[in-house]
Amino acid sequence: MAALDDLYQRVILDHSRSPRNRGPLAGANRSAVGDNPVCGDRITVSLVVDAAGRIARAGFEGAGCAIATASASMMTESVAGRTREEAHRLAAHLEAVVSGRAPPPGDAPEDLAALSGVARFPVRVKCARLAWRALLAALADGTGTVSTEQ
Repeated sequence: MAALDDLYQRVILDHSRSPRNRGPLAGANRSAVGDNPVCGDRITVSLVVDAAGRIARAGFEGAGCAIATASASMMTESVAGRTREEAHRLAAHLEAVVSGRAPPPGDAPEDLAALSGVARFPVRVKCARLAWRALLAALADGTGTVSTEQ
């Protein structure tokens, strides 16, 4: 179990220290802000969604703790190239992982399993969910702010 925890910590630290797809996303046609007023995490998720509803590219900007940043980085890698429906399934998978429930079967990337340790720290669950909730808001109506308090 310690080796598994070590692997998960390395994945989270890697994504936190070297976040993927961080910065302005040229051509974005959908975006939403995730805000956690309790701890100050604020992540803007931007997407390029094509006419068929496929997420061509995903990016994020903002400031957050290591868990929020790593989760946002993993999210952008996980949803790029997927349909809206696939992105919704990945968000449900992430929700199950960080809540300590068995994740639904599917084709979720292995990196998302690294966030399973968050379930042991309920106060950190909101950090891991933040970018994913912003993703869902961006897919739903293309703009807006979602708070972890909602």
